[in-house]
Amino acid sequence: MNWLEVSLLVDGELAEAVADVLARFAPNGVVTESTGVKFLDEENEGVAVGPVSVRAYLEMNDQIEETRQKLEESLFYLGMIQPLPAPTYKQIADQNWMEAWKASYKPIPIGKRLMIVPAWMDSPEPKRIPIKIDPGMAFGTGTHPTTQLCLELIESFFVERSTLNVQRSTVIDVGCGSGILSIAALKLGAASALGVDIDIESVVNSRENADKNGIGAELILGQGSVAEVKAGQFAYASALLVVANILAPIIIRLFDAGLADLVDAGGEIILSGILAEQAEKVIEAASAKGLVLTDKRQMKDWVALRCKKPDF
Repeated sequence: MNWLEVSLLVDGELAEAVADVLARFAPNGVVTESTGVKFLDEENEGVAVGPVSVRAYLEMNDQIEETRQKLEESLFYLGMIQPLPAPTYKQIADQNWMEAWKASYKPIPIGKRLMIVPAWMDSPEPKRIPIKIDPGMAFGTGTHPTTQLCLELIESFFVERSTLNVQRSTVIDVGCGSGILSIAALKLGAASALGVDIDIESVVNSRENADKNGIGAELILGQGSVAEVKAGQFAYASALLVVANILAPIIIRLFDAGLADLVDAGGEIILSGILAEQAEKVIEAASAKGLVLTDKRQMKDWVALRCKKPDF
């Protein structure tokens, strides 16, 4: 069988949106690949830099021209929101293309301790904690600034708690996606994590990624959101750390639904998926529920917030 490779080189902020579009036409998966890594200091704190290559492989059959036209229409509509480069195409002879792109995939260092690596690799830096994620999935691969910011703040939370004589933390991940945040929290020292998502495919994807990381019953997964957690449908209804990497308008609505109630007294919440111009509205919504902003980080146009709930 022959394949038509379609690829776009885009900014990291657009990579997951483009991957979602390509995934509609490529049932075998989508490849997202960081093109470079920048190490920020002598302690090997690094971030992915440069554009991200997003590629998909279409089966060369009688419908290929129709498929290509529909794909380009979908990219056109996405480009109306934010400009995109034109896709490039290359015919690939019959081969195991999955193995071909695996050979060039680059791990992504996050913060001081984490390393996102493809599931089939060991971390190239043994001192870093590997988070194994299948980069062929269309979302949650760690290339987007919102995911990277969340991971940095989760790391900070656990580094700080490790210096205190406190109990091991529980975590609730609202909108768990690929499970990457829950997996990172567990590897950084969480006692257990509850990941919920309204999309059942995300729940399945999270379990697959948990298996790749040797994580079992300590990660509880289920379909739902804030209302279902508050209603007691899962193992616990609140936690010392809550994370929500969604979108600012949804986060604000979830505060009205009781998102702050999921945070234990003295616990914290990490919020991301927030455009810089939306940050103040999210901070106001958090403050209205008694949460105190303790950290705000920005990467390009995206912001992540860390807030604490008072002990009383």
